[in-house]
Formats: sequence, C-alpha cells, structure tokens
Amino acid sequence: MNSTSPWMTPELESFRDAVRRFVSAEIVPHQETWKKQQHVDRAVWSKAGEMGMLLADISEDFGGSGGSFAHQCIVFEELSYVGDTAFGLHVHAIVAHYLLNQGTEAQKKKYLPKLASGEMIAAIAMTEPGAGSDLKGIRTTALKDGDAYVLNGSKTFISNGYMADLILVVAKTEPAAGAKGVSLMLLETRDCPGFRVGRILEKLGQKGQDTCELFFDGVRMPLDSVLGGVEGKGFAQLMNELPYERTIIGVSGVASIERALRLTVEHARERKAFGQALIEMQNTRFLLAEVKTEATVARTFIDRCIVDMIEGRMDTELASMAKYWISDLQCTTIDKCLQLFGGYGYMMEYPIAQMYADARVQRIYGGANEIMKEIISRSL
Repeated sequence: MNSTSPWMTPELESFRDAVRRFVSAEIVPHQETWKKQQHVDRAVWSKAGEMGMLLADISEDFGGSGGSFAHQCIVFEELSYVGDTAFGLHVHAIVAHYLLNQGTEAQKKKYLPKLASGEMIAAIAMTEPGAGSDLKGIRTTALKDGDAYVLNGSKTFISNGYMADLILVVAKTEPAAGAKGVSLMLLETRDCPGFRVGRILEKLGQKGQDTCELFFDGVRMPLDSVLGGVEGKGFAQLMNELPYERTIIGVSGVASIERALRLTVEHARERKAFGQALIEMQNTRFLLAEVKTEATVARTFIDRCIVDMIEGRMDTELASMAKYWISDLQCTTIDKCLQLFGGYGYMMEYPIAQMYADARVQRIYGGANEIMKEIISRSL
C-alpha cells in the first residue's frame, strides 16, 4: 500500500485508520446484501456523513471536513482495498466539486452541507441511450417556460440513480447552439412530478451499485436550477471538472491493483501444486515480479497526480493519462492474477473473480479510454 507516498503525513495515517475501521464495520458486512438488492442502504450514507468521509476535501464552511484531496483519496483507496464498488461515494464527491467550483454561493450553501451529512445523495446524469462519450450529441432539453425550466429527455447508466436526491443533469437550454447551448441543471428528485427512475440495470460487475435509467417528462424546475446561474456554461464546466473524476478513477485503480497483488501473493504461498507452493515455481515468481513492478510504477504515477491535485496544478492531459493507463493496467493485472488462481479464479466467491468483473467498466466511464487518447494526442 502507500505508506511511503510523498503526500502521506501522520495526520493522514490517523485518518486512514479511522476510515479503515469504518469500512470494516459499516461496508464490508453488507456487501452481499447490497449486491442482491442492487443498492446500498441509505443508513450508511448518514453514518459516513457523521464520520466525515463524504466530502472530506471540502471546506468546513460548506459542511465538509476541511481536508485536502489526500483525505478524499484515502477514502477511495480504503473502499478499493476491500473490493467495494457499491457505495457510490465517488459520484457523490464529483457532484460536490461541481457545486464547489462552478455553483453560485446560494447553490453551495443550499446543497453542500446536505451532501456532506448524507441527507442528500448526489448523481450526475450525462450519458444518453444515443450519446455516450459524445456529450455534444445529447438530446435532453431544459427550456424556459415562464417562471420555470421544463426538462424533457432520458439518461442511462446513471450511478446512484436509484438513490439520488440531487441530480446534476446535462441538458440543452439552447438546442441550436451546439456545445454553447449546454447547461448543467440541478434537479431535486423528491416529490418531483414528471421525474421517473427506470429499472436498476443488470451489469457485468459492480452489482451493488444502483446504476439506472432516468426519465424526465415535463419536469418543471425553478429558474435558479442552472449550475452557476448562467446558461450555456455547461460544456466548459464539464471540461473543468472532469480531471477530478478521471484522477479518482486512477486512484481507485491503483488501490485495486495493489489489492490484487496482495491477494495473489497470499494465494500463491498457500496453494500447492506438484508438491510445492505456487510461489516456489519460477513462472509464478516472474509473473508476480512483473505485477509488483507495474503496481510500483502505477503508485509512483498516481502519487504524482495526487500531489498535483492537492497543489492545484492537475491538467486535463495528465488526468486523461492517469485514467486511461491505470484502468487498462488494472484490467490486465487482475487478469494475470486471476490466472494464478486456476479454476478458483473463475468462481465468484473468490474476490479476484469479482475484481475482474468490477474492473472492466473503469475503461469506459469517466470518458472512454479512446477519448482519453484523443485528448492526450491534441498536445503532441
């Protein structure tokens, strides 16, 4: 793990211990239940809010814990170290940062304390059935009608969609204006006529995460629902905030790689074949040497990204590199590790099999890796 990371401090180590205890007590025991019901229990959000985990890197002025990006990274890492993919804190934190950096003062004061406490759960609705990574191709509209905006359209693959009380909806407020007509709309879902949550989608992995379809049929929203208070800023707001999302995908990915290595080393020491432990076979040792080297390189890279985020200099290009390269590595590393488990690696009761299924989407959400390469290539 990362006790030698340059951003770690004694205070952060103490915070990690507290988070680890919370995750062990409040997350791990419920994982199987959450998979079966396809969503987490709301109670865990309130408990995490009390503990200060939900908005660990947002100022106390807005109800957060007043820490840095390092504090939030520790939360993401500890969730990955136990293999949790159900608790949708990542998306929740992403929405909070849209509010923090792009919202009006009134929007920040209204929503951030509720997100910090767990009173409200947040989601972001970008993807549509006909428009995945192509955000310019969205069809959902939010058009002015007297003293309100009227929201029409649908979204799919929305994490936290079933649980969300606050959804940041990407919509066109001026459909003819292309990217300049995109706005981000703040939708409160409780007692909201015209808003409907579709089915919780059956996924390859991440079974406990409530990924949904959402439908908007003439939903009336107040005029102060536009994030930042000005129409047409949505595309720029997305571009400004996506590096945060992509960096935390990298953070979770590296922690997952480290977990896969640890589990596989333990298995290789215990498992016997042909009269000796797997770890004693040269093929096993060489493969694990490769994985350890790759994990170390990935840790060094993500540590640099974390420091850049803490110091406010992370850019779109580096975040895209972290997202694409680490998520690719996560998938290939877990595949290598699974092979050493033999037939047991294909059994879902073994964590490595669950990790294999859960990892695949890392290369898709947050912007498909092909999009990441396109962004990186523009700097050549």
